Amino acid sequence: MRGSHLRRLLLSAVVAGAAAASAMVSVQAQAAPAESSIVSVQEHSARNLTLTVHSAAMDLDIPVEVQRAADTSVPRPVLYLLLGAAGGIDGSTWATKTDAMQFLADKNVHAVTPIGGMFSYYADWEKDDARLGRQKWRTFLSRELPPLIDSYLGTSGRNALAGFSMSGTTTLALAATTGDLYSGVAAYSGCAQTSDPVGREFVRLTVEEWGLAELDNMWGPAGDPQWVANDPYVQAEGLRGKSIYIASGNGMPGVYDRYGGKYSLNGPWGFANQLVVGGVIEAATNYCSHNMKDRLDSLGIPARYNFRPEGTHSWGYWEDALKDSWPTLAAPLGI
Repeated sequence: MRGSHLRRLLLSAVVAGAAAASAMVSVQAQAAPAESSIVSVQEHSARNLTLTVHSAAMDLDIPVEVQRAADTSVPRPVLYLLLGAAGGIDGSTWATKTDAMQFLADKNVHAVTPIGGMFSYYADWEKDDARLGRQKWRTFLSRELPPLIDSYLGTSGRNALAGFSMSGTTTLALAATTGDLYSGVAAYSGCAQTSDPVGREFVRLTVEEWGLAELDNMWGPAGDPQWVANDPYVQAEGLRGKSIYIASGNGMPGVYDRYGGKYSLNGPWGFANQLVVGGVIEAATNYCSHNMKDRLDSLGIPARYNFRPEGTHSWGYWEDALKDSWPTLAAPLGI
């Protein structure tokens, strides 16, 4: 799919009224700023809890869902599971939309999901936004949250990162630009490029058209060095030595695109959105994912790919991809 055609398809989807559910310094895990802390703990069961974590960078209390590892008699690693454009604020999380927690229940890994960051790309924004406020999610995910989780859960210090859609971009960017903080990364249906015209248009649609925020508040205007600094395609060398998994479908209806099915959006309008808008978005991320493969291949960086010959931008495919990516994520965690 040519870039200009891709942009037209994306813009057409928006016009149709559909809504979608300088260089950067490498950061290592370190002690959280003194103002960052776990301010409350809500135990749901012996293994499942919600931590309320205060982010000093955002002056915000953030719910963080945790499922403890199956066996905690010795320190265990952490799998951070990020969310899509709504950031779980709408109740759509790995726990509510998939059987991911059941799949991980017998694994010796702590599963951690922050709730929040809608339409933010989990980035550190240059300016506060009138709609979204202060966004410093990169700082939260690289400096504030990991040391607090490590201390509270008594982890092994090994981390992996997985995400879909918006966070499919973020997982690759964070893994590439935070040193050895994350040794494994999985990106499902993410656009692994941000600073070229096609990638920037995709980010614009997410932030402005769907999020109703101001794009220039994120990484500045086009040409600002932060666009390149946060681009996983450009920063791909930082992925060398990591365990990498990338998945996407081609946008055509597949096994989970059945009206009234388990992973179908509700009603005729919702299902039409899944097929049309979800198909266009998935075709776009497929384009980006193949570009990322070419980039990694050119650098001689190995990765595992799952390019499905069907599938829209929807939960059933991300559930399958998480399970399929587990060996890739588990290997560097020592599981």
